[in-house]
Amino acid sequence: MQIEYAKVSALGDRQDNQDRAAIVVSDEAALMLVFDGMGGHSDGAKAAETGLRAVQEAFMEAVQPIFDPQGFLYMSLSKAHDEVVKLGADVAVDFRPRATCAVCLVQEGGSFWAHIGDSRIYQVRERSVLTRSRDHSHVEVLIQEGAISEEEAQDHPMRNFVECCIGGDSPVPDMSITSRQALEPGDVLLACSDGLWSGLGDADMAEIGNPGDDNLVENLKALSMKALNVNSPYSDNTTGTALRWLGL
Repeated sequence: MQIEYAKVSALGDRQDNQDRAAIVVSDEAALMLVFDGMGGHSDGAKAAETGLRAVQEAFMEAVQPIFDPQGFLYMSLSKAHDEVVKLGADVAVDFRPRATCAVCLVQEGGSFWAHIGDSRIYQVRERSVLTRSRDHSHVEVLIQEGAISEEEAQDHPMRNFVECCIGGDSPVPDMSITSRQALEPGDVLLACSDGLWSGLGDADMAEIGNPGDDNLVENLKALSMKALNVNSPYSDNTTGTALRWLGL
């Protein structure tokens, strides 16, 4: 498995960084993780860290390549949710730690995506966004119904409201898990918090796929800086993990 990968996480115009991210790589598979602690709830950073650790540990303990990728993603995110729920066991439900997340498993020439909330995954091919995950939010519903455009969503008053997350109530939250997404050499996968994609269009996000030798790290840094500048002076924590597929 031939890949390049990169990670970035910037504070933005916030007092603390509640995002957590990692890329875990073995000979047979790679796992991209982004967890975004919800700032309106206590211990958002702890929620993100706890969720990430649970999924990362499940991956490291699994036989790879993973036999049932979709089942693995469901079970590991369910475990992450349970662990974050425990953090708030003694806290009133409205104030319990919570986080959104995006997880991407790459193996055997394909990728499997899972997300909860408005943390996103993009697949970029030939400098264009081939596809992206769809947020669990009211604004995303409006986009899908044709009531508003992607551009109008960027300034919508409810753009920061998500409909599900890990943590909070005990029942496992709704999550979106894809079937296998085929990869071609040169494809770039990007998992990111809303601080990275907010304010940017697909053309901006596709810049992560600009070709060149050893430039994925620089592309991701440049994309992060663009997001920070566009959203200044109210930029959020800005976090992403990127992986370029080069082939088997």
